Amino acid sequence: MASRAIARRAAALFRQGASTKVASRTAGSTRALATQARTNKSLISELTKQHRYLRTAAPALLARDPVSGKRAYAAAALPTHEYLPMPSLSPTMTEGSVAGWKKKVGEKISAGDILCDIQTDKATMEMESMEDGYLAQILVPAGDGMITVGDPLAVIVESEADVAAFAKFTLADAAGAPKEDAPPTEATRVIKERPDLRPTAAQGVPLRTSRAPTHIEVAEPAGPNAEMMSVRDAINGAMAEEMEKDERVYVMGEEVGEYQGAYKITRGLLQRFGPTRVYDTPITEAGFTGIGIGSAFAGLKPIVEFMTFNFALQAIDHIVNSAAKTLYMSAGQISCPIVFRGPNGAASGVGAQHSQCFAAWYMQVPGLKVLAPWSAEDARGLMKSAIRDPDPVIYLENELLYGEEFPISAKVKDPNFLVPIGKAKIERLGEDLTIVSFSKCVGVSLKAAEVLAAEGISVEVVNLRTLRPMDREAIKYSVEKTNRLITVEEGWPNCGVGSEICAVAMEDAFDHLDAPVERIAGADIPMPYAINLERQALPTVDDIVRVAKRVVAHKI
Repeated sequence: MASRAIARRAAALFRQGASTKVASRTAGSTRALATQARTNKSLISELTKQHRYLRTAAPALLARDPVSGKRAYAAAALPTHEYLPMPSLSPTMTEGSVAGWKKKVGEKISAGDILCDIQTDKATMEMESMEDGYLAQILVPAGDGMITVGDPLAVIVESEADVAAFAKFTLADAAGAPKEDAPPTEATRVIKERPDLRPTAAQGVPLRTSRAPTHIEVAEPAGPNAEMMSVRDAINGAMAEEMEKDERVYVMGEEVGEYQGAYKITRGLLQRFGPTRVYDTPITEAGFTGIGIGSAFAGLKPIVEFMTFNFALQAIDHIVNSAAKTLYMSAGQISCPIVFRGPNGAASGVGAQHSQCFAAWYMQVPGLKVLAPWSAEDARGLMKSAIRDPDPVIYLENELLYGEEFPISAKVKDPNFLVPIGKAKIERLGEDLTIVSFSKCVGVSLKAAEVLAAEGISVEVVNLRTLRPMDREAIKYSVEKTNRLITVEEGWPNCGVGSEICAVAMEDAFDHLDAPVERIAGADIPMPYAINLERQALPTVDDIVRVAKRVVAHKI
């Protein structure tokens, strides 16, 4: 059979190319190498010709007789040729039209040449040639209506001498041509109606430590001899230890060196590690953030300090479009091990432009990990984990917590102590109600729990610590026990952290809820400058107590 003979010829050529020995790279072998290169190129060209013949000319030679069903040779065969199909220029494209041809019949084309403009219902896009050859015939003239993806638009041949054979070739003659794979009529849905919450192993997809452990951590008393440590010292000590351990770690930001940091978080680091590890930068967040991300791509591990995350708005393009997305866009080849840290949320009397909580903003971005410590233990363990993590981390501190001291156990002082990213902590056990919070509001929630305990209401307080990835298992576990839930945050209520917690409770523990979930958040206004108004704009102990009583009293 002709097709089998061609197939055998192609296989023989392939074996010949595979078995040919390349001359050794030694003096005097340049001519041999050049000859070998030309031989290999000719073999590849011959294989390509045979492949095209098998796809186009051979079916014409061996067409089936419609009556007998047997193969029969056609009276004449067209020269070896390829059909140029209507391309799929987007995941949802199913058809398009030719707006205009850039090449004429008989014209030579090369890979990369613009052949025509394709018009869809959304845009006009250029279509490039993927092969070298000659344009033998245009099957679909410009403006000739909509063509289904995969249908032939033109004919390409290898030799200029073959162009004349297609002078009377039409779209009807190409009707039997094999179509390129077209997308399904209904575009594939990439947005899931519900997230896939199966264990990582069951999903079969590595999530680079973005799934929280299933074990739920419960706070333990530090003991009578526990030392006290401020959040400021916890962050400072964690950075110093990691800089000592790994010379790739360095700090950069405004006033982090000579001035020791605007809030003295970087105190002593310049003197200890020198100006090549602690960089004072100009007031240009976009500039030094971009430099930090670039150095992370190159293998360093920068800690970028923002004097406040309100100023990080100047650099949010770098954070979101470069740091967060590059791992995915590079197919996992380029990591960005960087930590963005600084105070977030309200301080005291600094006005609307210095008081915003950005937790919900960064939580929405795939590729970022978002941490929000409350205690000295959180601050120390999470900072160490953030520096060691291979991905970009947003580390949200609270200015009013810097000077607050917490008891710490001996294990927390260990240089290898870590708080796992993605793992919440139950700060107080309870039976009647769950309060889920983060950062400064954890302390406010614990004070409210003390007041409620005096009135006979047992409250469980969950400290999220990590906002992305959120520890859904901890929320589910607590709600299944208490059957009631309140969220507390200082940020705005619309699309806030509390909204996501409520969604988790509805998706994972709906059947266990005995009352509607309630959110307590900051007032839905820019932060007032006046102290008395600022206090009214943020959650208080009295707010939590009032809402808790209402939720507990709810009857189904």
